Amino acid sequence: MAALTTTDLEGLTLVARGKVRDIYATSVPTQLLFVATDRISAYDVILNNGIPGKGSILTQLSLYWFDKLRDIIPNHLITVAVDEMPEDVRKHREEVQGRSMLVRKAEVIPLEAIASELRVNSCDQPSLQLLLYAIGSAWQEYKRSGTVHGITLSAGLVESSKLPEPLFTPSTKAEQGAHDENIHPDQARRLIGSDLYERISTVAVKLYTVAAAHCHANGVILADTKFEFGLLSDATHDKELILIDEVLTPDSSRYWPLDGYQAGRPQPSFDKQYLRDWLVAKGFKKGLEGGLNGEGWTIEEEVVKERVEWAKSLSSKRLKDVVPSNSPQILPMSSNPRTPIPEEWRISNG
Repeated sequence: MAALTTTDLEGLTLVARGKVRDIYATSVPTQLLFVATDRISAYDVILNNGIPGKGSILTQLSLYWFDKLRDIIPNHLITVAVDEMPEDVRKHREEVQGRSMLVRKAEVIPLEAIASELRVNSCDQPSLQLLLYAIGSAWQEYKRSGTVHGITLSAGLVESSKLPEPLFTPSTKAEQGAHDENIHPDQARRLIGSDLYERISTVAVKLYTVAAAHCHANGVILADTKFEFGLLSDATHDKELILIDEVLTPDSSRYWPLDGYQAGRPQPSFDKQYLRDWLVAKGFKKGLEGGLNGEGWTIEEEVVKERVEWAKSLSSKRLKDVVPSNSPQILPMSSNPRTPIPEEWRISNG
C-alpha cells in the first residue's frame, strides 16, 4: 500500500494544507472536510515520504476519543460515513474513505491547549501547554534556569520527574518550518482574553484527566497531548466552545509504557519519538530543516516498513466498536463503556 501524502479533490476548494491534514470547503457553507493524509513530521519538518495507512489510524483514534470525551465538551464531528456527506465529497469516496471527517465549521481559537504529564513542544499553532513531567525543551530550560517558560519551579527535579502540579506553558507558532516561540501565560491571556483562556485551560485539564486515567488503566502513560478548540455561533445562542481537529493521536500526543517508567532518564514511547531519533541520527539540527542537501528529508524505506509492522503488532480488538477489524492500531485501548463523567466536569457554554 502506497502512502497518500497529498490530495487533490476536484470540485472541492482546498482551504488549508497542514502538516498532516488537507482541509476542504464543501457545498454546505457550514461544513468542512478534514482528510488525514499519511504525511509525517518532526521538529517542524514534513518528510518527503509518509507512513502508509497513518491517516486512517489517526482518524480512527480521533473517533474513539471524540466519543469517549463527548460528555465533557461537544466536538466538531458530524460524520465519518461518506454516504452521509455532501455529493461533492461522495464522488471522492475511494480517496477519502476511512481517513476523513465531515465537521462543523468553527471559529478557531488561536491557542492549542496542551495537557500533559510531559511536554516536548511540537505544536502546529500557538499552544497552551500543561506540564506534569520535566522533559524535552521544558527540561532543558529548567536545567539552565530552574524555570519553564519563565515560570519558576521547585528545585531538585530530574528528567521525566513528575511536577508537583500541572503547569500551563503557552507558545506561539512561527511560519511552517520555523520554530515556535515560548510566551508567558499572561501574554496568552492577552491574546484571547482572560475569560476564554480560563475556560480552555479548565476543560483541557478535565479532558486530559479522563483520558490519562483510561490510558493508565490499560498500561499506558498519556504523557503529553494537545487539544484545539473553536467557537460556534448562531442567531439564537452565544458562542459555544467545542473541541476540534484531532484528539489524542500519536501525532498530537506522547505515550509511554507504564511498565518500566523511571524518573531520571528519557522514556521509551509509542509515538513519533522514533522519527525524532532517526532525524538526529542522520544529522538533523536547527538550520537543516531543508535537509543535508537542500532536498528535504526522506525516511528510509526499512524504517517505514518497521513502523507499519509495529503498528500492526499493537493492534487491539478492544477498539472493535469504533475501528474496522482489519485496521492496524497504534495503541491498545479498552472497549469498556465510556468512563462516567462527573456532573461538575461538564462544561457550561452559557
